[in-house]
Amino acid sequence: MSEMDLLVAWGAATVRVATPLALAAIGETISERGGVLNLGIEGAMLGGALGAAWGGLHGGAWSGVAAGVAVGLLTGAVFGLVTVVGKADQIISGTAITLAAIGLTGLLAPLALGSTGAGLHLPTLPPMPIPGLARIPVVGPVLFSQSVLTYATVVIAVVATWLLWRTRFGLELRAAGESPVAAAASGVSVTRVRFLATLLGGSLAGLAGASLVLAQVGAFTERMTAGRGFIAVAIVVLGRWHPLGALVAALLFGATIALQYLFQAAGTTIPYQALLALPYLLALAALATVVGRSKAPVGLTRN
Repeated sequence: MSEMDLLVAWGAATVRVATPLALAAIGETISERGGVLNLGIEGAMLGGALGAAWGGLHGGAWSGVAAGVAVGLLTGAVFGLVTVVGKADQIISGTAITLAAIGLTGLLAPLALGSTGAGLHLPTLPPMPIPGLARIPVVGPVLFSQSVLTYATVVIAVVATWLLWRTRFGLELRAAGESPVAAAASGVSVTRVRFLATLLGGSLAGLAGASLVLAQVGAFTERMTAGRGFIAVAIVVLGRWHPLGALVAALLFGATIALQYLFQAAGTTIPYQALLALPYLLALAALATVVGRSKAPVGLTRN
């Protein structure tokens, strides 16, 4: 394989790997803009992945996508009821949901799917080349020969930006994230807008899990999200709490994760464990260097 072929393969893998990260991060951006830090996003992704595997196995790829979103929505609803309505601590509740999702998916996967890992073959969403654009040298195979969920991610990022800064709901949500007391005093139902935000965030996390299973791996394995939900939280910070910023930051993390494929294809002797650690080291570096210069919503985690 030539150096150019390796570069194209790495670029395509970057976009493919970044898709579920971007979806989860956009959902978390919406949630955090409303003042809700959802560490249960990892659990929502994992649950969405299992739901997508079950739906894909029994009804096809698009049924799997719908099932993944539904599970993510349900997870977001549980988190919203506990934290937004019940005023429980957001960090503890999100962590508990993630731990519960790890246990439940491990328990339910063999029952729902019959088998997991290499023995499970699911219908997937194949790459959908865009006529004309896909033939552009280098750029075409990287950007315009992706799954439909990748194209949808770009649309979702634009729509989320419009929702947050061009609608009344977005104005109310950002007000609730900056000062819930002041927002309530001005007539905003803080509970309503925050609960809706957790539903949106959970749905997109479920869609991220579905993308991981149906457009990337083609199978479900226990704990397959492997911390991607927590990376998505770091992406929100790196993207400065903006959906388009999250999209760009997700590509950066996707490029880091895809490096392991590039190095493996190139036959390097770098231990794969070091390559697996790269995205998490990048997350730590991003949090250490960017947080101090970024302004989070003032009311984040405040009930």
